[in-house]
Amino acid sequence: MRLSSPVRVWLASLAALLLVTTAVAQAPPPRGNAGVVKADFLPKFPRYVEWPATARPGEGQPFQLCVVGTDPFGPRLDQAAASEQVDGRPVAIRRLPDAAEAGTCHVAFVHGTTVEDTTRLLGAFADRPVLTVTDGDGMPHGMIHFTTRRGRVGFLIDDAAAAARGLTISSRLLALAMGVRQRRS
Repeated sequence: MRLSSPVRVWLASLAALLLVTTAVAQAPPPRGNAGVVKADFLPKFPRYVEWPATARPGEGQPFQLCVVGTDPFGPRLDQAAASEQVDGRPVAIRRLPDAAEAGTCHVAFVHGTTVEDTTRLLGAFADRPVLTVTDGDGMPHGMIHFTTRRGRVGFLIDDAAAAARGLTISSRLLALAMGVRQRRS
């Protein structure tokens, strides 16, 4: 069966559109490989943290990982969290534009659009047992702060801030950090 010229052009256009749509759907997050590495790391952090009994999820409840402010990860974070379990509990992702609804968060990735915005968002967690995670050069630091040195993604840990909120970070995670602010004895 021979197709007419207009039909061949239409089919070729459709095939090109499908290729472009598929490529866009499978594209990595806008921040490239560093963003993928960070999205993959983030849902693993709760495995290495101990919360006070009053702050742990209830029986059958998931660990709540909240993205507070802007979301640099997109669906990649959901994909990474889908396979994670902490003490037999899944890791649930919640995206919140502000910290006002973050009362049930166990981990908060705080990402404001400016230094002031990030500082304000972090301040909402100042007296709560929530593991705060931040990112970005020149931005305020949470208990864990992503950094990139010589093209390698890593993180800094403020163990003193975690201890002040009743959190205990495992020595295994502390050993992987590029730098640690020690808890006071």
